[in-house]
Amino acid sequence: MEIIETQKSVLSRFLFSDTRFAWVWLLLRVYMGYEWFMAGWGKLGSDVWTGSGAGTAVKGFLMGALQKTVGAHPDVSGWYAYFIEYVAVPNSALFSYLVVYGEIVVGLALILGLFTGVSAFLGAFMNVNYLFAGTVSVNPLMLVVQVFLMCAWKTAGWLGLDRYFLRKSLSQR
Repeated sequence: MEIIETQKSVLSRFLFSDTRFAWVWLLLRVYMGYEWFMAGWGKLGSDVWTGSGAGTAVKGFLMGALQKTVGAHPDVSGWYAYFIEYVAVPNSALFSYLVVYGEIVVGLALILGLFTGVSAFLGAFMNVNYLFAGTVSVNPLMLVVQVFLMCAWKTAGWLGLDRYFLRKSLSQR
């Protein structure tokens, strides 16, 4: 099977592959990283997130999401409600730790520009889950920015640690 390679447009190359545009990605990346880091940092050490009552906050959030599964136009779809009820709620303490440490790690990685594409993907994955649970807030904006960071993974971390880690890992191939 032959793979056909297509040409990128000039605009696409400039936005997603040109290191001259890395300053824009730096600003967006650090903004996203700060948002994630502060969200996780605010939860770290809280009794209801990582303390003796770990899982309490997540369980409350999830039970609220289950309330949004009724009506003519529910905010939470049936398949996600099933996941919430039978997977997430019974393991709310585990999910609590995953949320807190996931937000902190994604935030730090984006701020440092380390594994930027993967970090943006993991952040987008968290945003999508919050959206599936019926929470809008800043999640759509964060999701859009992270999709752009994933598209620009080659240059989004250029002014960060990816510049050194990616060069080193690509040269070992």
